[in-house]
Amino acid sequence: MQVSNEKPVIGITTGDLNGIGLEVIIKTFSDNRMLELCTPVIFASNKVVNYYRRIVTEHAFNFTSTKDLTKLNPKQVNIFNCWDEEVPLQPGILTEAAGKYAVRSLMVATQCLKDGQLEGIITAPIHKSNTNTPDFPFTGHTPFFKEKFGAKDVVMILFHNALRVALVTEHVPISKVAGMITKELILSKMAILRETLIKDFGIDKPRIAVLGLNPHAGDDGQIGTEEQTIIRPVVEQLKQGGHLVFGPYSADSFFAHGSYTAFDAVLAMYHDQGLVAFKTIAQGEGVNFTAGLPVVRTSPDHGTAFDIAGKNLADPNSFREAVFQCLELMRQRARYAGNTANPLRRGKIEKERDNDDA
Repeated sequence: MQVSNEKPVIGITTGDLNGIGLEVIIKTFSDNRMLELCTPVIFASNKVVNYYRRIVTEHAFNFTSTKDLTKLNPKQVNIFNCWDEEVPLQPGILTEAAGKYAVRSLMVATQCLKDGQLEGIITAPIHKSNTNTPDFPFTGHTPFFKEKFGAKDVVMILFHNALRVALVTEHVPISKVAGMITKELILSKMAILRETLIKDFGIDKPRIAVLGLNPHAGDDGQIGTEEQTIIRPVVEQLKQGGHLVFGPYSADSFFAHGSYTAFDAVLAMYHDQGLVAFKTIAQGEGVNFTAGLPVVRTSPDHGTAFDIAGKNLADPNSFREAVFQCLELMRQRARYAGNTANPLRRGKIEKERDNDDA
């Protein structure tokens, strides 16, 4: 299914049924103005949606249900019924059932996306404790989508306004991070990051900052040598190739001094190194994007938030922004494809970019 002048059909997964996913989904699409932008399809069941609709009482949320994506109502929220059975719901409680149906929602929606019945997807948060099973052996959405679409590699990017933070490693124990940092991995992540900045964010000559692994970026080898032996050589190699790549920087001072404002993206070595600063700066309005896929997938930058689940306290801002950005990324990707469809035009753009990078 190609992006057209008509409203795009967007898939929405529930996330953990006992988390805040359905609450923020209902709050987001209770605003009828959202239906002017897209036709949303929530992969769930009428029963679980009705359960949370009764909790979010101040919002008027109407929907139509279907089991056929060729028969959608473009003027309403559509519920694609993935199951008919009763699911025990216990907001705020980690249960096997909530994880099982979160995975079902994700699997059905993703297959529909892969089959071309959807144009993009927004995923609500899952919890690894009840989803990581032999049938779903993934530590999160990112590796799942990587395998589902057969991507050689992908990059997790969180962004808010002009701040974009990408990760070399994702959901791995800190004790294993150093052993995973290799020249090959950094080069792979950097290639995807640079390509997505150009194609998906419309930045012709992206400036990318690379963070060091160790405190103070190793302090000239006094606090670790990965910067000297792995990270800096990669940065120099990329510079020699004409790319605007700089670093490695000490993560704490880089964010504290606002240095990130001089760059189009930041490549962090591990999860908390980049995301603690990002979430502090984004203040609950960040978006997670999986770069390197042939499709657009976004999600809010928060988790299941069991502590407030079922209490009508969840803030929908990040989820709403994930919807907006999914649509914008799709538009930008379509613009890029249109601009580069002609081989002569594409060659001209690439030549101009190479000259500017030189």
